[in-house]
Amino acid sequence: MILSRYERMIARRYLLPGKGEAFIFLVASISLVAVMLGVAALVIVMSVMNGFRAELFDKIVGLNGHAVIQPIGGRGLPDWREIVNQARATPGVTSALPLIEQPLAATYNGRAEAVLVRGMRIGDIRGNSTIRSKVLMGSLQSITPGSGRIAIGSRLAESLGAQVGSDISLFSPQGQTTPFGTVPRIVSYTVAAIFEIGVYDYDKAYIFMPIEDAQTLLLMGDAAGMVEINTVDPDKVGEILKPLGDKIGGRAVIADWRTMNAQLFEALAVERVAMFTVLSIIILVAVFNILSSLIMLVRAKTRDIAILRTMGATRGSMMRIFIVVGTTIGALGTVAGLVLGFIFLFYRQGVVNFVQLVTGQNLWDPSIRYLTELPSKTDPVEIIVIALMALIFSFLATLYPAWKAASTDPVQVLRYE
Repeated sequence: MILSRYERMIARRYLLPGKGEAFIFLVASISLVAVMLGVAALVIVMSVMNGFRAELFDKIVGLNGHAVIQPIGGRGLPDWREIVNQARATPGVTSALPLIEQPLAATYNGRAEAVLVRGMRIGDIRGNSTIRSKVLMGSLQSITPGSGRIAIGSRLAESLGAQVGSDISLFSPQGQTTPFGTVPRIVSYTVAAIFEIGVYDYDKAYIFMPIEDAQTLLLMGDAAGMVEINTVDPDKVGEILKPLGDKIGGRAVIADWRTMNAQLFEALAVERVAMFTVLSIIILVAVFNILSSLIMLVRAKTRDIAILRTMGATRGSMMRIFIVVGTTIGALGTVAGLVLGFIFLFYRQGVVNFVQLVTGQNLWDPSIRYLTELPSKTDPVEIIVIALMALIFSFLATLYPAWKAASTDPVQVLRYE
């Protein structure tokens, strides 16, 4: 919108407080702050929601793969080598890793915890960036087949009171059969490494060991429990693995990450939409403040508008002046909101820690929220949408007051002056 020189001058004067107009300026300032808070709230919440989903996806999929091939009945895949070769030959598949995953019980110094033992080839354990980069204590290098060494999660180590070098016992119900029933196996292992993936459920339960040791512990012979698959595009995992599913049909089934974590990611998607809708109402309320401040400004400046009209100002000029005034308030509030939102996101964990310190409440319990820290991931497209939404709402709020100003009849206003 191109303004003439005198239109810019008048718009600038209306944006600044005049004599006896402190209340109008106060309402306009409140409108700016309201837009700022609304935009900041949207930026913060949407970025945290995006970060929460991204962190969960990276850590869950990074540990469990995009899909797994599981046996139909039985306790394992005796022909896992053939399945691995078929999977690797499938276009779009980047890796196929055999593994064993079994819930068991672990004890140490009289403490007992439910655990999830995962047996993997030693090269796959050391080559997994999700595990390798999250080792807090100890080393994965000392874990070798037959060494009796394992890696456990940090939360599990805390619960058991175990450290690197501690010997913990694993209870397996798959034991030897005797005339008196099946005798559970109790095998002792040495903790060689402690890791923290960042997902509470994993750090609380997971134990990694060589697949050969897991086969011995569970009496599985040479069988694997499942085959983990990674693809070039997790969003198209169904299409990529369809040919493989036809080949292994009858022997095994394929479950992808969407099936295994469907409820979690669907809940996040619904919550994301709901939060965006609810927080958008804050911006809408702020826009009504802009509307009310402009209406009061028009009422206060009725005599000035009439004089300008008698001096030759057109209806279009009046419309442009008040549209610019209202849109400027909205634009300043939007920019301030974006800045405030980015500052909050940068110091988000410090803010959470400060609030926890002041209130004495644990606001980010990882046992409830899965992740150990407040995540954030800013989507540029969403930021643009939020900014445009605030600007468009601000612009629409100026139309009625601007039209009222342009409709002012100078004859009626100045008749008794």
